[in-house]
Formats: sequence, structure tokens, C-alpha cells
Amino acid sequence: MWRNDKNGYGWGTIVLHWTIAILIGGLVALGYAMTRADIDPELQFQLYQWHKSFGMLALALTIIRIAWWLVNINPSHIATLSRMETRAASGVHAVLRGLTLAVPLTGWAIASTSTLAIPTFFFNLIVIPHLPFEKSAAAETFWTGVHGWLAYGLAGIVFLHATAALFHHFLRRDEVLRRMLGILPHRPASNPDTSTAGSKKWDAGQR
Repeated sequence: MWRNDKNGYGWGTIVLHWTIAILIGGLVALGYAMTRADIDPELQFQLYQWHKSFGMLALALTIIRIAWWLVNINPSHIATLSRMETRAASGVHAVLRGLTLAVPLTGWAIASTSTLAIPTFFFNLIVIPHLPFEKSAAAETFWTGVHGWLAYGLAGIVFLHATAALFHHFLRRDEVLRRMLGILPHRPASNPDTSTAGSKKWDAGQR
């Protein structure tokens, strides 16, 4: 089942969710490594290119993820969640969607406004054109600051999101995390008429 239904997420949502999550973790680690003061300049250039390539991939998958979310059914919240918890979960998901879109866009803006005018090679396959922004040191500094703060905010929200999922899994022991892992137990729907008929046949046989 690739599409969502009222009871859970389809594999399309699950694959996109975890792929983007892995990309975010890798981009945060890569961003830290490439900005170290003691890094070799040649290695730094390569890491920047990898960072931009994976950032563009994250942007593309996020756009697909948002489109997939818009055309899919949103599963019902777990019955054990309170109204405040369901509102908080919806709010966090909306912030995550917004940040996973904004962070790579601001990264693209940095490359576009840089006075160095270094092309963005997408995995050495194609060149990503720059955004139509004016190139200046001030603009590059501005977008670098915005990109950094949004990236830190995204990392913080992801940490809280993951902590909440683990809390529900290990302490609440509900289906919040298992539903996104795609490992919910199979629950065949019972047919009341069939069950009643079977019960009547059993009673008749006993008589």
C-alpha cells in the first residue's frame, strides 16, 4: 500500500519521511565538518559541493513530500492522544515541512549571492543555475546567517520530534512510531454478520 488511509501511512509517505530525515542528519553533520577552521581547503571545497548536492536533493524530495501530503488522506490521530497533543503534533509537522523547504532554499540563496560565483554541481551531473539574486558580500552574509539559524532550528525541532516519538514508543507503548515505521500488526476487520452466523451455527451444533 503506497497511499495513506485513515488507519496509517502508506509506503510513499514512509519512504519520503525517512529519506528526508537521513538527509537532514547528514547535512547537519556535513555542514559542521566543512566549516571547521582547520580543514584542508581542497577537502572543504569538495564537502561544500557535496553539501549543496545533497541539499538540492533534500529540497526536491521535500517538494515531492509536500505534494504527496496534499493529495493523500491524512491518517487519523492515535485515539489515546489528547486534543492538545494532536494540535501540537500537527503544528510540529507543519513547522518541519516549512523548515525542510526553507533551509535548502536559503542555502541556494547563499550560492546565488556569493561574489565567488562558484557553480553548484549536482553530484557532478548537471549545474544548478543560481537564483536571480544580486551578488554581494552583504547579501551572502545575510543569507548565510538566515541559513544557519534555520538549520539550527530544524535540528532542534527534529530532536524534539524524535524524542516525542521515542517517548510514545517506549513509555506510552502506543502506535505513533510503529505507524511511521510501517510495522503495525495486521488487524483483520471482523464481520459482525459472519461472526453472529458462526456463533449461531456453533450453538445449533451444540444442541
